[in-house]
Amino acid sequence: MGSSGEELACQYLQQQGYAILETNWRLGHNEVDIIAYYEGLIIFVEVKTRNSEEYGDPSDAVDSKKQRIYVRMADAYVRHKERDEEVRFDIITVVIEPHAEPRIEHMMGAFSAIDIRR
Repeated sequence: MGSSGEELACQYLQQQGYAILETNWRLGHNEVDIIAYYEGLIIFVEVKTRNSEEYGDPSDAVDSKKQRIYVRMADAYVRHKERDEEVRFDIITVVIEPHAEPRIEHMMGAFSAIDIRR
């Protein structure tokens, strides 16, 4: 289910005018679901896909550990690609229920590197 959620998230972002730079970008054992470019920012997107919200908001699964990983991955990415744009960390949740249109929620700036380092 995760890959279909990521595909829907990519489509959604492209419809909003984002350019997709990378999908499933890996460094060691860690992975960033989507790296996009939008209005001068590099956006690191964690996608959470569920088949219902019965057990809570899917974004709750992006805990502080996952956020720290994303901050480290963003630092590695911009150094590796020699990019100097500012970065933003977003979460996209995709709920795919039977017999219903998928629901996509985009939380822009869901967390920041400053918050993580405190």
